[in-house]
Amino acid sequence: MIVNYTQSGWEIILQRAHGNLAGQLAAQWKVAERPERWTETLLAVAEHDDAQTELEQNDLVTKNGGPVNFKMKTFELQHCRQMIDFSLSKSRYIALLTSMHINFLHVKEAQQNPEAKAFLQEQEKLRENWRNELNISLEEAEKIYALLEWCDAFSLLICQQLEQPEQRSIEISTGPNEQGNQLIQLDNETLTVKPWPFEAEKFTVRYDSRIIRQLSFANSGEFKKCLLAATVTENTWIIKKK
Repeated sequence: MIVNYTQSGWEIILQRAHGNLAGQLAAQWKVAERPERWTETLLAVAEHDDAQTELEQNDLVTKNGGPVNFKMKTFELQHCRQMIDFSLSKSRYIALLTSMHINFLHVKEAQQNPEAKAFLQEQEKLRENWRNELNISLEEAEKIYALLEWCDAFSLLICQQLEQPEQRSIEISTGPNEQGNQLIQLDNETLTVKPWPFEAEKFTVRYDSRIIRQLSFANSGEFKKCLLAATVTENTWIIKKK
């Protein structure tokens, strides 16, 4: 989950809500630049965090009692296997992109973590098999995955409230075009991206968040109760070409 400390308390965005936002961004991509297997690509982007179900987890609170932000998480073998199993049950193509995302997240950690290293090596062999079976080159797969990673990065910038003041820009990610897009906040409701990568010149994205006023929790169970009781807020951004 994504955790922001605000004047009202902890703002919580669940991982699936973040994935949903990433999917909304991907859905607006330029038609001429969309991969051939577009529906599966959208599913991969929107569902890349679907194995992260906070209400089924028991590691949601730090030693000091605060909620665990996603950046605090490290490699978890069971979770990564579940991500692959979920994806593979839909298609090898989605599993391929999911596996590439897991590698992106944990490749540095694997240098010091033997369990992560062994898993990523296993995944590398599986990805090669899937590419051969799907007749997708490594270069093509990397370009498609770059779109997933770009949408993931964009969604995280929004969810973490990292838009810069006074219309200063912040880089989203390199993306499939390898040109590096900049995110700029035009006003309290509007964002723009340069260069513009979307088909429409204006669209709206939405995601849910929850505010929890209690600052410390005895355990994950107590946090879950507060999370379930929290009011859900729908956050809205207009994204338009400047």
